[in-house]
Amino acid sequence: MTQPQPAAEPRTMHRSFFPPIGTAFVILIALICGLLLNSLIQLESLGRQLHIVVEHHNRKIDLITQIQVAAHVRTDSLFRMVLADDPFERDDHFLQFNHAGFMVGQGRNALRELGFAPLEQQGFDAQTRMVRKIQAVQEHVIDLLNAGRNADARQVLTQEAIPIQETFNRQLASMRNAYQRANWAAQQQAQQSYRRAMWLTLAFGLAAITLALLIAWHTIRKIRLKSEQLRDQMTELELSRAALREEATHDPLTGLANRRLFYDRLQQAIRHAHRYGGKMCILYVDLDRFKDINDRHGHHVGDVVLTEVAKRLTSSIRDSDTVARMGGDEFAVLLEAVQGREDCLTAAHNIEQALNADMGLFGLDVVIAASVGLAIYPDDGADEDALLRAADAAMYRVKSGWESGRQRHLPFQ
Repeated sequence: MTQPQPAAEPRTMHRSFFPPIGTAFVILIALICGLLLNSLIQLESLGRQLHIVVEHHNRKIDLITQIQVAAHVRTDSLFRMVLADDPFERDDHFLQFNHAGFMVGQGRNALRELGFAPLEQQGFDAQTRMVRKIQAVQEHVIDLLNAGRNADARQVLTQEAIPIQETFNRQLASMRNAYQRANWAAQQQAQQSYRRAMWLTLAFGLAAITLALLIAWHTIRKIRLKSEQLRDQMTELELSRAALREEATHDPLTGLANRRLFYDRLQQAIRHAHRYGGKMCILYVDLDRFKDINDRHGHHVGDVVLTEVAKRLTSSIRDSDTVARMGGDEFAVLLEAVQGREDCLTAAHNIEQALNADMGLFGLDVVIAASVGLAIYPDDGADEDALLRAADAAMYRVKSGWESGRQRHLPFQ
């Protein structure tokens, strides 16, 4: 009869604690709604002002700058055309002249699409008339150049084209300064709106944060233990997944890629070589007299030998190549981006040198020897199965001492 009493206490505490938390939560929601409404109102006003500053005035300022630069390049190209004697050099400057004229027209069209106030429209119309005058004078200079009247072209350039271009640049500078002043005024208004929004948001936010911290403090105490348990479970799950992935793709003894992973990488290498017209090579390595090592010294020594062979194979090839244990005492090496059979034989010779190094195990002198067969894509096969069969057959030919036209005897055999 004493057991039901403790069970009733948590329910009583829960009922006594719920109303303050519920009320605080409702107040928190109200504060957040007020904060959201105030922020939306203020941000809408601020957004309109920023739209004027950033997307309108600044865009116009950038376009005016583009027009100024292009107009300067156009005048400079015309000046260089007048000075150039080489017709090819003059043609190059003429191309720059035309491109700069295109940029001027493009910038003015973009300005027109953005729209103008009445005063702005008057200034733009005055610039349009100025541009027509400039074009007429510049075309006159080009006509004089084409007629071979270089001296007259220089005179028109210095007395008419350059002065009228300077007048046009001053008009553009005046327009840009006007937009910069308008930007400054809009920025001041935006700053005022920002300050009002900041203080109101700060007041509502502090109240909401204070209440939220009280609720969070109580809630965090409840969920901390569960969070730690979930975190531990997730960590164990990730470790298990990583171990399963490693076990599924790598040999547990040597740490090399297993047959499954080797097949995947071989398929990728074949697709890459087929797409780009390259070559790749397989070296099939079979240890000689490995059974004698197991029989004489035990399987623990054989495992150490396999591990050492894996290290020496890995150290004798490039980082981009792949070494895999295919099973038992058989290994396969995938060499990508080779030039031909000589590269494969060189790699096989490097493997021979690595395996022939002295090896001492538990005071025993163990001699490692291997037979290596090779197959090249696409010479010896067009898919992974055909290449592996070809490399395996070549390895047995080497092991038996028989040579063929495609697989010559390796030096260490």
